[in-house]
Amino acid sequence: MKTKAIRKHKEPIKAGDLIFNIINYSVFGIFTLACIFPFYYLFINTISNNDLVTAGQISFLPKGIHFGNYVNIMKLGDLMKSLVTTVSRTVIGTVLMVFGSALCGYLFTKQEMWHRKFIFRLVIITMYLNAGLIPWYLNMSMLGLTNNFMAYIIPTIVAPYNLILVKTYIESIPPALEESAQLDGATYWQRFTKVVLPLCKPILATIAIFGAVGHWNSFQDSLILMQSRPDLFTLQHRLYIYLNQASNLASTMQSGGTLSQADVASLMSMKVVKYTVAMVTVIPIMTFYPFMQKHFEKGIMLGAVKG
Repeated sequence: MKTKAIRKHKEPIKAGDLIFNIINYSVFGIFTLACIFPFYYLFINTISNNDLVTAGQISFLPKGIHFGNYVNIMKLGDLMKSLVTTVSRTVIGTVLMVFGSALCGYLFTKQEMWHRKFIFRLVIITMYLNAGLIPWYLNMSMLGLTNNFMAYIIPTIVAPYNLILVKTYIESIPPALEESAQLDGATYWQRFTKVVLPLCKPILATIAIFGAVGHWNSFQDSLILMQSRPDLFTLQHRLYIYLNQASNLASTMQSGGTLSQADVASLMSMKVVKYTVAMVTVIPIMTFYPFMQKHFEKGIMLGAVKG
């Protein structure tokens, strides 16, 4: 006997709901285009004919498509050093930050920790109070972290905001899971690595995104702390240098100064260079984020349930 499929009748959309949906999708569609267009504009200018880019003739569609700019940009020795530095600090700094935040967040959930609440409040208060830029620089200098690669790593291992997220997430895990491991004779370290850490993947992925983006886009520490070590400049710092070089040449031309033919050629190519370097600094994060989006949404919601 054949069973008849039951058709689900959809309720008709009301006029008010239809108007709301149209306005809603239109507003967010425009907002999305406004966010995407700057990256699209940069990209089409990096793959278009360089003379047309310099003349400002590329607006919506690429012309004279080529990828030579990306090949040539990789030949810049100082840029490649900055790329290696930025990738190294991002990978090492993010891994240590995730592990440090997970371990400290776990410790702060233990009732038997000595003066747990007092120490946690001392950590959190640093989110709102700081000594300022000059004391920070003097402190880094006294610790020997100027012109030192470890200046990128050590200060970022533990962040108060990450501690709040991880601590809140761990407290949402059923205590019975850890208690059963404790009854089996597991130590704190075994419980942390075998029970707690595998269950914290969503929140750890969330803070990994925060850490990776923060390290990749970092600029101030490189500008202030690495003055005598150009080989440790980050990509953002190198981009800042390129932008300044182009701005100085442009100011000289506007003020009526005389430029050599080499300076004019440098100015013309600098526009393409800074566009290409900007894309190189953006592409890795744009490709990394979509893979972490699922964990990011889950982690940030679960980590914010309790205060």
